[in-house]
Amino acid sequence: MKKVLIIGIGAGNPDYVTMQAVKALNEVDVFFFLDKGEAKEDLVNLRTTICERFIKDRSYRTVEVESPQRDASTPDYKSGVHAWHRDKADIFSKLIGDELRDGEVGAFLVWGDPSLYDSTIRVIQQIVAERRVAFDYDVIPGITSVQALAAQHRIALNAIGEPVHITTGRKLTEGLPPGVDTAVIMLDNGSGLRALAGEDVDIYWGAYLGTADEVLVAGKLGDRVEEIEQLRARDRERKGWIMDTYLLRRSPANDRS
Repeated sequence: MKKVLIIGIGAGNPDYVTMQAVKALNEVDVFFFLDKGEAKEDLVNLRTTICERFIKDRSYRTVEVESPQRDASTPDYKSGVHAWHRDKADIFSKLIGDELRDGEVGAFLVWGDPSLYDSTIRVIQQIVAERRVAFDYDVIPGITSVQALAAQHRIALNAIGEPVHITTGRKLTEGLPPGVDTAVIMLDNGSGLRALAGEDVDIYWGAYLGTADEVLVAGKLGDRVEEIEQLRARDRERKGWIMDTYLLRRSPANDRS
């Protein structure tokens, strides 16, 4: 039986790779790398660095394919995502079917943790459900940008006895849900920041967390939003891509006058 490992490799720093992930890396015969274009070449390079650093006394091979892109022009966001996942399922099925021999282990290395805003688990589950190719699979967790953000800013994610809401920039444009005083925002193109710029909230923002390019900003959102927008524009222009995450916090209702 073929086996596939979905391995979380952390938020950008090879030191974030867990001991469980290191053990899993040393079981792999074939690594499947999805190339997202020249602008994101350093994302592939990190995966290569992790393999070279942590795999000992074992031969392995890598297979690199072009990653399909989500059609951002599709009016219905979820329909566009489902179509994108189908494209990925076609590619993953071919990789597992053609590149992995019976008894071998293949792996997808996932930025951060596979369970949080990543499609790999869903795509693999789709392939299994459709019985395209027979294999078993396991998921190895990783350190997320959410954890790295809190660590780099030296803060706790939640206020005492209060929940944390994790959402996207797309959803943040609708405002924070009632009763939510702490929110972590991922996948924001900038619209979410502007949507709450007029509210009295603190922001803890970070980009390229855990890497040599890491940038951190903290303070009142209204005072920092223009600085963050300038940093996002500068670094996107310089690197061709940006990964940023931020936490917004306001005082719980019983602390506000």
